Amino acid sequence: MDYQEIAKESVGYLYKAHRSIRTTGLEVQLIALAELRTSQLNGCAYCCAYHANELREMGLAVALIDQLPGWRLATGFDLRQQLVLEWTEVVTTRPADFKSYYPLLLEHFTEKELAELTTSISLMNALNRLRMTLGNH
Repeated sequence: MDYQEIAKESVGYLYKAHRSIRTTGLEVQLIALAELRTSQLNGCAYCCAYHANELREMGLAVALIDQLPGWRLATGFDLRQQLVLEWTEVVTTRPADFKSYYPLLLEHFTEKELAELTTSISLMNALNRLRMTLGNH
């Protein structure tokens, strides 16, 4: 189904929000990292390929992209990247203790950055689900 054409206006707003988040001041590479991890968690093959390629083009080391599924055991991710990956998993799976992550996150991100990051992850979850349920496979 060509959901992007069928629901052109509604889906267009989602993509407009996606583009807008990338102009907020939060490092675009961190946003793309969160988008790739979200897509991995959701199993969206199209989005995984798209965001992995995007990160390569942004200069993220291929070794890090390859290690992303096992990021907790990898040594190459810096602290902000690790926090983004952790928060991505929290937002996507929403464990009961999700608020316990706020203090550490707010030591390393402003409230605006955290809000934008959370919006990006939430939006990617929605876009993954649209692609996986209605997209052409």
